[in-house]
Amino acid sequence: MPTKTPTRLSVPDRSIRHELWEFLQGGQAHASLNDAVKDMPAALVARKPADAPHNAWQLLEHIRLTLHDLLDFCTNPKYQAPKWPEGYWPAEDRPKSPAAWKQSVAAIHKELKGLDKLLRDPKTDLTAKIPWGDGQTFLREILLAGDHTSYHVGQLVMMRKQLGAWNG
Repeated sequence: MPTKTPTRLSVPDRSIRHELWEFLQGGQAHASLNDAVKDMPAALVARKPADAPHNAWQLLEHIRLTLHDLLDFCTNPKYQAPKWPEGYWPAEDRPKSPAAWKQSVAAIHKELKGLDKLLRDPKTDLTAKIPWGDGQTFLREILLAGDHTSYHVGQLVMMRKQLGAWNG
């Protein structure tokens, strides 16, 4: 569980937490996740541009799996890290159904809501070390979630450009 702090947040602390949430949402200086996945043609989700190591489906699922892992690490005292790399990348190279893309996007939003709950909880001391970790802080994990997601959102946008499916 998050380390205890006062039950009310100071104005600077609220401001920092708000900025962290905005960072997790993306879209301030670049495309957001929602922008990157909006109206993605189903025929292209499993298609790789020339020399690309992954397709859009694999990137989307990698974002989802990683966010799930980061939230689990922050909130679960019995956390067990998935095996690398298979625990962080999908086993399938294409969605199992036409609905799977939307389900993955919805699951990502669920993980982001979990991080939001952690951020908004005044009992979460962002600078405290996660008791079951090995030196990581809640702040570090939230920054990692935003940075990692942003990186792969950029890849999704570039991939869509290469496939002729980007209007942004």
